[in-house]
Amino acid sequence: MKLASVDLNLLVALEALLREGSVTKAGLSMGLSTPAMSHALARLRTQLDDPLLVRAGRGMVLTPRAVALRPRLQALLSEVGTVLSPARTFEPARLERTFRIHATDHVLTVLGTALDRLVRREAPAATLQFLPNSPDDGAMLREGSIDLAVGVYVDLPPELRTRKLFTDRFVCVVRRDHPTVRRTLTLEQYLLLEHLQVAPRGRPGGYVDTVLAVRNQRRRVARAVPYFLAGLQLVEGSDYVLTISERVAKAVAPRLKLKLLPPPLPLEPYTLTLLWHPREDADPAHRWLRDVFVRAARAAAP
Repeated sequence: MKLASVDLNLLVALEALLREGSVTKAGLSMGLSTPAMSHALARLRTQLDDPLLVRAGRGMVLTPRAVALRPRLQALLSEVGTVLSPARTFEPARLERTFRIHATDHVLTVLGTALDRLVRREAPAATLQFLPNSPDDGAMLREGSIDLAVGVYVDLPPELRTRKLFTDRFVCVVRRDHPTVRRTLTLEQYLLLEHLQVAPRGRPGGYVDTVLAVRNQRRRVARAVPYFLAGLQLVEGSDYVLTISERVAKAVAPRLKLKLLPPPLPLEPYTLTLLWHPREDADPAHRWLRDVFVRAARAAAP
């Protein structure tokens, strides 16, 4: 049966008839005349191929089909009422929902503590499931397999929404007792060293290589890893140089005994962006989570 061919107003009349067990009383409860209610009952009998109410002495009784329908009908109308009612006031403290978020350990190192503090305080039953960024972040947001993504983005589907979270810039990192790098790093030294590269999405090359190529220069990338913290730990026990986020490097440099140096070539700062699909714009829980990210960025990465 096609739903479009059914008069759904009959469901309300049916509920009144089954509840009252009387055409007259059902009509009064709905503000309808007895003839109008009788007409509705006739249509229902035809639709359901069942008399529903039958005469028993001076009153009427429900048929077995009507008795079986009554609890299902009440549940159905209650659900319809919920669907068609305005959303109740959103309360983060009552939120029980899992959000899937694509982000690097760079983002988690910079924002993780502030973000966790806000979520625990405002929505303790909410779950944040962080997963690594992928080349398909935009497509995954579009299809709804993730809720948010944070990263550095260039080519995106045009309909996606973005919000700037924080900016960062590059520094060069070597171990504190590096045998050849002292207080400064020249471009000549930089090109002679073996490099470690962090490639969160698994793609070779990157911004540094593009800048060098414009100058007809290249570096040797000896190791490429997907995680920022893993890269910094490798630097601690080697003679590699790593060109990386200043915020991440400053967060772990004292513990890992690392030395931070200005890059010997011009590298522009970059922006970390919050990304989501517009279908989530009006969702109160999603809007709250986006605001939490913004507040965490203001606190942790001013």
